Amino acid sequence: MQRSPSVLSATALLLFPLLSVAPVPPGETQAALRLSKAHTCLGCVLVVSVIEQLAQVHNCTVMAAMERLCGYLPEKLFLKSSCYVMADIFGPDLIRLLSTRVNADVVCHAIKLCPHDAGNPLCHLYPPPEEGLEKALKKAETIVENSQTLKRLGTPANICSIPPLAKLCQEIEKVINNHLPLEDLDEDKYSVFPTLRGYHWRGKDCNDREKAVYPGRRSVNWDVLQDSNCNGIWGVDPRDGTPYEKTFCHGSGARGIILLGDSAGAHFHIPPEWLTATQMSSKSFSNLPTAMTNELDWPQLSGMTGFLNSTQGNENSVYLRLRQRNRCNHRDYQSISKNGASSENLLRFIKSLSRQQLLDHPALVIYSMIGNDVCNGKADTTAYMTSPSAMRSHVLEALRILDSRLPQGSHVVLSGLVDGRFLWDHLHDRLHPLGQLNKDVTYKQFYTFLSCLQVNPCEGWMSTNETLRNFTSERAAQLSRVLREVAAHEAFASFRLFYVNYPLQEMAEEWKKRGGKPWQLIEPVDGFHPSEVALALHAEFFWTALLRRWPQALGKVNPFNDRIEKLFGDQGGH
Repeated sequence: MQRSPSVLSATALLLFPLLSVAPVPPGETQAALRLSKAHTCLGCVLVVSVIEQLAQVHNCTVMAAMERLCGYLPEKLFLKSSCYVMADIFGPDLIRLLSTRVNADVVCHAIKLCPHDAGNPLCHLYPPPEEGLEKALKKAETIVENSQTLKRLGTPANICSIPPLAKLCQEIEKVINNHLPLEDLDEDKYSVFPTLRGYHWRGKDCNDREKAVYPGRRSVNWDVLQDSNCNGIWGVDPRDGTPYEKTFCHGSGARGIILLGDSAGAHFHIPPEWLTATQMSSKSFSNLPTAMTNELDWPQLSGMTGFLNSTQGNENSVYLRLRQRNRCNHRDYQSISKNGASSENLLRFIKSLSRQQLLDHPALVIYSMIGNDVCNGKADTTAYMTSPSAMRSHVLEALRILDSRLPQGSHVVLSGLVDGRFLWDHLHDRLHPLGQLNKDVTYKQFYTFLSCLQVNPCEGWMSTNETLRNFTSERAAQLSRVLREVAAHEAFASFRLFYVNYPLQEMAEEWKKRGGKPWQLIEPVDGFHPSEVALALHAEFFWTALLRRWPQALGKVNPFNDRIEKLFGDQGGH
């Protein structure tokens, strides 16, 4: 997969990472350069919208709104200082333009942060001004035509290419690299650091000095002297000298959970309060550095491998349920998930899965690529969808790799693709967070804006074209049938293979029974990913399906759970 948009340019765009794009290296194609400009435009429109709405909510000047926004941002990763630099660079032009009551679309086109190719329409998020977008833009351009900022900067490819911000971007990169080199993010390692592919993604290392100590391994000498598998159980019972690991875990059917997933599995999430002027505060942005160094993912709260209680207040991830079923499973989780992952590019990062056939416990592996084989941002989106034959080839190759890595007694579950028509059906006429204050932006407008910029994450489903939405769902159903057939007819030496549907409609019905609304199952900012509510429901449905049909995949209930908890408490934490 492609890596998440660069946190560097995200920072320079006042830290709304959805809006960013990595700087384009020398020699990149014109298409990559245009994509960079498109993300810069998206970032500009959203940030200018927030500034405008902050001024409206707090009845203050544009400059005061910019200072308020910068004041909300934390000091970490140069976030606050980057914001103030941005305010210094673009503030005068924003003040002049917004004083004429033009909208964010006009502003960002006028200051040359939105691309406009001859012959193509002007992309806009908001309804065009009464006089028309082009006339309004011409007036705005006359206001800034003598701008010293624009004369000095020209037309930047992205925010990090602006000279005053280039050094800040470089400093942020140094900070991140000092924690964990970017080229090591996919290596097979455990960590005592939470983000940058640390223990938010896989079990926390309990002895970072010893490579042979890590979650999920079979114990060394029954862990008499140290906790070799990080489950928090070690030492001997003074009453009879029997190792606790042997008493509590031997024969218990201990197993870990491994997710091979995409951004949905990793729980991609942009808090709506980052874009909602009425909800913004310093507290709103306190988690921004953590989110940025987690690629805007929140795996610690995900439905499959999350170890923190969700905001719903339940221990509802599959990992937590496995841990509750058998306390010997503590810390044995891995989220091998990537934003943009598909059946094809999974084959490039599956190597980061950590499991040794002879040394480690079996694992429950969940293969969950729920949309990116049919989702892309290409104008000719259907041409780039995975074909059924390619899907079969990719999945079989991934399963062969698993067969060579997983210990005997493991289980692999193939999850079907989602029916993404749910997005349009339940969101298109609702107000996007940016439109709630003035009732002027729906998800239909948001999707159309993304499509115009050619940065729509799923042109097939986030589209006004019903025929295209239906075609995309039919292709998703075809790919799900491939997974079901593979599970029914293929056999492997190291694991048993199963298939489950992604039960989005059933989840929506259950949520309605509990008093919820279907649209609450979708992330409000991007209008695309499943929300934390949906992830919790999916974990519940997934667990119930396995418990009913294949309980052997979950292992036995450990009769010593209460004694383990009494003796070892939280077993070392996460």
